[in-house]
Amino acid sequence: MSMRVTITGTDTDVGKTIVCAWFMLHTHARYWKPVQAGLDETDETTIRRLTGAGDDRIVPTAYALPEPLSPHEAARRAGITIDMNEFALPAGEEPLVVEGAGGVMVPLNDNNLVIDMIAALGLPAVLVCRTALGTINHSLLSLEALRARKIPVAGAVLSGPDVPHNRAAIESYGKVHILGHIPPLQPVSRETLQAIAPEIDLLSL
Repeated sequence: MSMRVTITGTDTDVGKTIVCAWFMLHTHARYWKPVQAGLDETDETTIRRLTGAGDDRIVPTAYALPEPLSPHEAARRAGITIDMNEFALPAGEEPLVVEGAGGVMVPLNDNNLVIDMIAALGLPAVLVCRTALGTINHSLLSLEALRARKIPVAGAVLSGPDVPHNRAAIESYGKVHILGHIPPLQPVSRETLQAIAPEIDLLSL
């Protein structure tokens, strides 16, 4: 089977969408964002801009929620309840990246968190981690939560300035492979992302 992973993060705005675009540029994967909260500038729009992907590589989102809030609250304000049964993997064997919402413990409804969606989809997780102070705690907690739910961890991607001692701590204490490091980019573009080589063959995940 080809590479199919869920891209999740230690928290919101950690760089999940950029990492999804990076994966797509290096694997020609399809993209799926099951829950989108906030519609002014969607993650799908960013993906299309950074990768040039057309409709054939974009799987429609299951829930498009107007307000940029935690999914459970955005859904409540929209008058709907997120139903876990709506999260079915798209057919086909092509490479696929699924982007989560916020961090792993973000609520989707009264009973389920993003981590429950990841577990239900049955794909290995890739954790996006900041490089700045505080990342060790956030990264190790997220890795522990994923493993407690028996979710395979395919690796981690670092997002931010190069901080070697934080990278070493995440690798060592988290017992996780670093798949790549995306530093601050000026600009963030298809060309600058494509120039960042993965540290392993992403299609082997």
